[in-house]
Amino acid sequence: MRGSYGAHPRQVGDLWLPDGPADRATDGRLATVVLVHGGFWRDDYDLTLQDAVALDLAERGWLVWNVDYRPSSEPWPATLADVAAAYDHLRGDDRVDLRRLAVVGHSAGGHLALWLASRGRLPAGAPGAAPPLPLPALVVAQAPVADLAAAACLRLGSGAAQALLGGEPAEVPGRLAVADPLALLPTGVPTVCLHAEGDDRVPLALSEAYVTAAGQAARLVRVPGGHFEHLDPASQAVRALRTALEELRR
Repeated sequence: MRGSYGAHPRQVGDLWLPDGPADRATDGRLATVVLVHGGFWRDDYDLTLQDAVALDLAERGWLVWNVDYRPSSEPWPATLADVAAAYDHLRGDDRVDLRRLAVVGHSAGGHLALWLASRGRLPAGAPGAAPPLPLPALVVAQAPVADLAAAACLRLGSGAAQALLGGEPAEVPGRLAVADPLALLPTGVPTVCLHAEGDDRVPLALSEAYVTAAGQAARLVRVPGGHFEHLDPASQAVRALRTALEELRR
């Protein structure tokens, strides 16, 4: 079910209702997952990247909000502002159990999922600051671009981090400070970084560095395969995702 959280064509999301027995709280609210797609924040990718995972989770009783956002070709801070607005769009939806609200993101979407967890650390006036909803109860970041400065140095995605920030990190330090999850620790949000040992798009070292810096609130789960296993419900990577999410339903 397609819904809009803004006027731009990319400011949309697909709401997947639980198919089969739903996990409802005593007040009838549903355990909910916000899905954030990857694609190095580029124009060429959209929320359909996560359709298979969205369907898989809905079939297992989750309410799923699979969101799109304006890409890095739009003026700063469109991408960050949109992901915050998409998350905040759940405000007032009486189907959503805010005590069991998880955010899951892959690759660039993993960066955005980690960033959503850090909104409580943002200074006034920064994109996404002063969130009207509670922070997520859990974040699962799949192969996340968890360190924008390192991503820029490595020129991941042919300079994708530079495109997101609008320049080299040293040229836009203020933007880096409010966009880089590694710079916004600690979040206080339980976090799982899932990373494939054979990932040749986003180095495992980025997740390792984030989890080390985050301390007890975060843990790293290594899975076999490559970068795109996280999009295949039959993979061990997505099985690990389901296991991580079940922590909210125990």
